[in-house]
Amino acid sequence: MQADTAPAHSATRLADYRPYPWKIEQVALTFRLAAKTTRVLSTIRFAPNPGVAAGDLVLDGERLGIVSLAIDGAALDPATIAVTPAGLTVPADRLPADGFVWQAEVEIDPAGNTALEGLYMSGGMFCTQCEAEGFRKITYYPDRPDVMAPFRVRIESDLPVLLSNGNPVAAGPGWAEWEDPWPKPAYLFALVAGDLKAHPGAFTTASGREVALNIWVRPADIDRCAWAMESLIRSMDWDERVYGREYDLDVFNIVAVDDFNMGAMENKGLNIFNSKWVLASPETATDMDFERIEGIIAHEYFHNWTGNRITCRDWFQLCLKEGLTVFRDQQFTADMRSAPVKRIDDVMTLRARQFREDMGPLAHPVRPDSYIEINNFYTATVYEKGAEVIGMLKRLVGDEGYRRALDLYFDRHDGDAATIEDWLAVFEEATGRDLAQFKRWYTDAGTPRLGVQEAYDAGTYTLTFTQNTKPTPGQDDKPPRVIPIALGLLNPNGDEVLPTRVLEMTEATQSFRFDGLAARPVPSILRGFSAPVVLDRAPPPGERAFLLAHDTDPFNRWEAGRALAREVLVTMIAEGAAPAPDLLAGLEAVATDATLDPAFRALCLRLPGEDDLAQALHDAGRTPDPDAIHAGRERLARALAERLSPRLGAMIADLAVGGDFRPDADQGGRRALRMALLALLSRIDGGAEAARIHAAAATMTESLGSLGCLLEAGRGAPELAAFHDRWAGNRQVIDKWFLIQPLQARPEAAVAVAERLARHADFDWKNPNRFRSLIGGLTGNHAGFHAADGAGYRFLADWLIRLDALNPQTAARMSTAFETWTRYDADRRGQAAEALARIAAAPGLSRDTAEMVGRIRAAGADPAGT
Repeated sequence: MQADTAPAHSATRLADYRPYPWKIEQVALTFRLAAKTTRVLSTIRFAPNPGVAAGDLVLDGERLGIVSLAIDGAALDPATIAVTPAGLTVPADRLPADGFVWQAEVEIDPAGNTALEGLYMSGGMFCTQCEAEGFRKITYYPDRPDVMAPFRVRIESDLPVLLSNGNPVAAGPGWAEWEDPWPKPAYLFALVAGDLKAHPGAFTTASGREVALNIWVRPADIDRCAWAMESLIRSMDWDERVYGREYDLDVFNIVAVDDFNMGAMENKGLNIFNSKWVLASPETATDMDFERIEGIIAHEYFHNWTGNRITCRDWFQLCLKEGLTVFRDQQFTADMRSAPVKRIDDVMTLRARQFREDMGPLAHPVRPDSYIEINNFYTATVYEKGAEVIGMLKRLVGDEGYRRALDLYFDRHDGDAATIEDWLAVFEEATGRDLAQFKRWYTDAGTPRLGVQEAYDAGTYTLTFTQNTKPTPGQDDKPPRVIPIALGLLNPNGDEVLPTRVLEMTEATQSFRFDGLAARPVPSILRGFSAPVVLDRAPPPGERAFLLAHDTDPFNRWEAGRALAREVLVTMIAEGAAPAPDLLAGLEAVATDATLDPAFRALCLRLPGEDDLAQALHDAGRTPDPDAIHAGRERLARALAERLSPRLGAMIADLAVGGDFRPDADQGGRRALRMALLALLSRIDGGAEAARIHAAAATMTESLGSLGCLLEAGRGAPELAAFHDRWAGNRQVIDKWFLIQPLQARPEAAVAVAERLARHADFDWKNPNRFRSLIGGLTGNHAGFHAADGAGYRFLADWLIRLDALNPQTAARMSTAFETWTRYDADRRGQAAEALARIAAAPGLSRDTAEMVGRIRAAGADPAGT
């Protein structure tokens, strides 16, 4: 039987969770691989689940051709049981009460699996992606994270490399067997078979065990694996030193795959990675790529404990593994590189992605209470805000309390499928704190806004904070949360009179007093961005410039400049004002201060993005005009370039990095600042210096950075052609070529550039990386995507409808480009509404995209609420 109809679009609710009535003692799988007709034989030993009432055997399964089914060796006729497009059910009265062995043989079509979920093919390689619910496309199984079992896997194929989870236990000509002794849910299952070559390594654990490490890639890519291996070894060492977590298998394998919907996947002992986050060389990868590879390698490795050894009970608890593991990889990168720069970068990402999500129609709690398609909840809220919640918790309980709680968590829940309640309970037990109010960070959607009033009288300074969170879809009532506010106070001469202190706000309005001050201080509020909130405060004139010059907290020093730039730009855009001299002076001071970290200086020179400015104008009650925003931002950038012009050439020359390439914070920071200054210079020299640097560039950071400068200057056609010719055989570099052109194009040309590239012979739209590069490049060009004639909206709608039929997961995620559509003028809203309606009406629209587009369209009924 073949299931060929998608399941109904019904909601799954946290309140409806029930334990599975059966536990699984052992899983044995045999794969007889063939591109179109792979056979999967499963033998699963079921036993009653203690403490849970007996029930039917409900197994998930989609698009499976049934060959045979049996219980305890007795064949089952599929016609006598309930088989649906979503799975099958064997009534409890047909099951032995004391347990049984389930056997099934099914046939699947990996070559035809364009959704890239379950078992599929990528360039002749068999590979899997089972999170969240892909295993049901491999065989019949209770595909839920709270059903955990040890797996033994046999792979039969004439391909030379056959990999699965766990340790290799046997092999012969045309077959290999793997055994994973650690119980795991089906979403962590992995299989890879292909013509691959290994970049080997080794690690000795703290207890003296030798672990064999391998990064498996296509033979042509073997020279670009060294950095990934270095990153893996550093991750393993760091997790032992900082969290006390030792690796628990004999081997650890990573495989690079070209066709992949996500960044990477933490399958037990066999991580499968999008190739772009494994392969790197100085000539083909930017410094940002090197840093991201380091961080993603770490993230997936850290999941071995925070995700695998301890997994989540159900998908509503997704933040339990993802938020915690993001926080851990952020700590790792901060230790490997510059902690202040990492913190600023993380907050920029949070504000650009998660704040936008929280303020729009896609807002949801860190732990949602319902979903239609779980793939739609792999969001910035679950990941980035989930990590911020962990950071707040650590700040509140302190480093020692955090370590005690984590040790207890690992000891108590090893082998468990846990919940947020379990997580908070270990903190309460380890630290003695009551976290009932803190739990609202998990259950309540929306970004709190923090208002501030201040008073100074006779040496006493009082700060009064108010917190307010606007209603979000499905949640109108927003009680106060616990907000840790890291505060420092500075004297008017710049000296710090109050080192950083964490204030705990628990009420809707709360005051804090500071006595014995000789003068009215200047407050430095939310140091280190101690809570994911919006600070609503209109500081006195000159205060932001003062903090930019004197604040001892690196984050707040950057924040002062960023806020000042945003304030100046909003005034320039809305009122036609000139660039503010104090902002230009402050940025000049930072740019030319050689005592500061070059990466920090580069971040300070990065003006607020156009989408950020659109939200600021919207918050101020103005209708944002994308063309005016672009023009205003360009005016300020040119004014800064002219102010720095006497020094730009010499600074750019001085920052050139000689000698051997190192992808470290020092060299990377120098190259980042050099490219930031080059972008300014290109606004006044027409790209002349950028052309020279591009011609001589020895690294991808400078090659791509200078090429972007040329495109922004309205030139670069010969360089683009030469770049393509040089890298035509490199998939990751050509992705960059597709991304940079619409992203850096002048707004009036952006859609035309994207349309031309969509017709290019190298545009393989079925490959997620290539699709995301082109479409993401256009949607990242704010004024270009939001073109007044709606061309950007129409282009995106056309491609989402086309892709949805093959890869719903990627189509749904890319649809979020529409989430801010209600904040623009009536003509743009009309164009966007028409595009969204066309997507919604597309025949056979997947539940993935239907859910996302439905939520985005619903914002049109209450545009003020977005």
